[in-house]
Amino acid sequence: MLNRIIFALIFSSLITACAQVPDKKGGHYELFKLQNIAKTDIDMVADTHVKQTLLQLKLLTGKLYKRNPREWKKAKLGSRAAAITRIFQRPIPSVNGRRGVASIRLAFDPHYKGDRVFAYIAGLASMLSISYNDKEDFYLFDSLDAQKIYHASRNIEVAAWLLSSKKDRHGALYLLSSGTGRTATNRSYDRVFGKMIGQLDTLAYIVASKNHRVIKNVIQSAAQFVFLPV
Repeated sequence: MLNRIIFALIFSSLITACAQVPDKKGGHYELFKLQNIAKTDIDMVADTHVKQTLLQLKLLTGKLYKRNPREWKKAKLGSRAAAITRIFQRPIPSVNGRRGVASIRLAFDPHYKGDRVFAYIAGLASMLSISYNDKEDFYLFDSLDAQKIYHASRNIEVAAWLLSSKKDRHGALYLLSSGTGRTATNRSYDRVFGKMIGQLDTLAYIVASKNHRVIKNVIQSAAQFVFLPV
């Protein structure tokens, strides 16, 4: 235990340090972060998956605001970019005191008068953050729960289904997304959701393999779609 504490203290002193090292050809320099010494291969894989999932979520946000401009205008913001920036702060903001699944549900609440894209995306972002133990960078002594990440992936499936199916009392979708054009349906939303789900599933199985754990698979039908605990 003492050795572990000493090791952690040593790396904490290096965590913000960096150095320039020449590449193989010489003459050119790249930034080398000493904090990466404290990362295992799994940590680096987790970093990459988290960042890529966040990029896909930002892409989804831009697409939703583009199709639903009335939503970001509810907050009296000056632009769509400002609305996106408001969501992706650290920590991810709560919406009416709600985070995660509760915020996602709020986006389809008939009594909610606020920015539904904000509630939807902030809910997804905070749910993902919770599944990563509220971390974006991982180091030697950090641990992830494969089952939580797997549940987050299933929850994205549920959220995607709600987005494409939830309608108000007039029969209109709460939020426009894929839509159907004259010749074909816009599948770009499906691709974004698919990438996030694939990234989370891959990370879940990598973490499970590392920790010698078995993930309890959950099979849901469209009629039984429910959010899982994260």
